Amino acid sequence: MKKITLNIALAVSLTMVACGGAKEKTALDTDIIKPVVTTEATLHDTDDPAIWVNPNDPAQSMIIGTDKDVDGALYAFDLNGKVIEERTVRGLKRPNNVDIEYGLVIGNDTVDIAVTGERFTHNMRVFALPEMKPIDNGGIPVFEGEEGAEFRDLMGVALYKRPSDGAIFAIMGRKTGPVDGTYLWQYLLEGTAEGTVKATLVRKFGYFSGVKEIEAIAVDNELGFVYYSDENVGVKKYYADPEMGNKELALFGKSTFLDDNEGISIFDAGNGKGFILVSDQQANQFQIFSREGTADNPHQHELLKTIKVSTNESDGSEISNVAFNDTFKHGIFVAMSDNRTFQYYKVEDILGELLKK
Repeated sequence: MKKITLNIALAVSLTMVACGGAKEKTALDTDIIKPVVTTEATLHDTDDPAIWVNPNDPAQSMIIGTDKDVDGALYAFDLNGKVIEERTVRGLKRPNNVDIEYGLVIGNDTVDIAVTGERFTHNMRVFALPEMKPIDNGGIPVFEGEEGAEFRDLMGVALYKRPSDGAIFAIMGRKTGPVDGTYLWQYLLEGTAEGTVKATLVRKFGYFSGVKEIEAIAVDNELGFVYYSDENVGVKKYYADPEMGNKELALFGKSTFLDDNEGISIFDAGNGKGFILVSDQQANQFQIFSREGTADNPHQHELLKTIKVSTNESDGSEISNVAFNDTFKHGIFVAMSDNRTFQYYKVEDILGELLKK
């Protein structure tokens, strides 16, 4: 999962946003931030959302969310939380995570894509947006040659578009894997003459502690970094460009989570600044870290704020700074909840006073 940033006319400056939003008080006087929209329920088990921004009319944008089961789906929702049935893809074999990228070149055209992984087929699935048309010949095998138990059971995915040449990569994770620095595999995605997509393995990277698992992955396209949650250990940071090497740049959030550190989303506040939001899953809250690091160390991500939300056991989340409509004037934060729904929040409710800094 990664943040969505588009240079469109309806994007607005966030520096003047006031803190606010619907909140309720608990007996412990703790503010719990409430969503303004809750989606219709999926059939089985929600896990991870991605946001597709319609460049012609942001009000017609979509939320794509996974329903992870042997008879799973990629659900398409509108900004009112209603299922868009004609764009929902059913019959997928346990899709865990999903991500979106813009402008994949296929022949003489470019298409936006949504990518997920089917755990039970070991295939990457690629769909053209907004129609959600499959363009992968039924699936692209990944983690080929791996023989360890669950070493090919797909979970996390994040897409990276390299600014220098527009090349698009998929970074894939699995249920478990080796601890030798090759947990994540990165594939170059390219269009074919037949109008489909092919994937070429270009890198194996990412250290795994062996403690639990790695699922949540997020890419910061503009700054060129990839982050992932090594659950019960912390958030790890690497270069997203495979040509930049495999050095681990940071490990943060090592002692601030109740149990699992999970879904990651990145908010772009402009000029290289912003926030990294990480789900503190069992605490039903999100921890917010500095995106840009410190003046002395760009890889030192300080904890700025912790917020309580209405999601329960949230795995995946996504955030955008785009002005979508009158409800989400300053952006949207979408988070999964374990009651088979996704919850939409106003960005100003989530970030509050941080937007003024």
